[in-house]
This record gives sequence, C-alpha cells and structure tokens, in this order.
Amino acid sequence: MPTSAPGSSARRPGIPARLAAGFTLLELLVVISIIAIASAGVAFALRDAGGDPLEREAQRLAALLESARARSRLSGQPVRWVAGDDGFRFEGLASNVLPTHWLARDTQVAGRRVLVLGPEPVIGPQAVTLTSAEHPERAVRVATDGLRPFAVTAAVP
Repeated sequence: MPTSAPGSSARRPGIPARLAAGFTLLELLVVISIIAIASAGVAFALRDAGGDPLEREAQRLAALLESARARSRLSGQPVRWVAGDDGFRFEGLASNVLPTHWLARDTQVAGRRVLVLGPEPVIGPQAVTLTSAEHPERAVRVATDGLRPFAVTAAVP
C-alpha cells in the first residue's frame, strides 16, 4: 500500500470526503456583507421622493429671482415677483423673458406673495415659502438678506 507524502491532498482511508453542500464562515460573512451594501444602496435610491419636487421648485425659483434681480440692476428698472394662484409673474420685465409657471402643479406659495428685486444693489431681507398640496407638512423657504443671493432652506413651522 503506497503512502502519501505529508501535506499531499490524497484521501486517507477512513476519513470521508468533504461534502460540497456546506459553506465556510468566511463565505457566509462575504455574502452577508454584499447583501448589506446592496440594501443600503437601495435604501438611498428609494428615499422619500415627496420633498424632491418641492426642493427642485425652490432651487428653480431662487435662480429665476437672481436672474430677474440681475436684469433689474442692468436695466435700472424695478422688477417685482408676484405669485398668483396659477403661477407667478415678473412685473417690470417682458412677459416672455422668464418662465411664469411652476413645474409641479401642486406647488403653492404660503404667506408673502410679492418680492421687490431691484434695481438697487441692496434690496433688503425678503423671503417666500413654498409648499406642496400633496405634502402640506413640507415647506421650503427661498430667502435673501438683501446682499447675498437667494438661497433655499427648510422652512421653520
């Protein structure tokens, strides 16, 4: 009967071969780690999207207000932003220069509905609060201190 050298992979009589049905602890830990990382990725991808349209609307409004403010300073003519029930308008600019509607139909303005945008370089603190008809508990604030550009922040209830 031939003997095998130490460290060789030959089977010894009386010891059964390892079945391929089992997993090592390391293999299980790797699989659990991959599942945890994938679950975290899915959780971030499926965030509550209810606030996203309102946030986009507020960012868009801040950019439009800054554009109107700059146009007012260049022309020397006063410009006012006025919110209505179906959208908004910029008084003092041609009607086709800037958009006059919300991207989301359920966007609403709470509180102040008129902002004065110029032509003076310093315009004084101003703010407008946007809400959503679908998510009335959410609100964002578009505001300036009069010197800095309009910025979007969470509205304080």
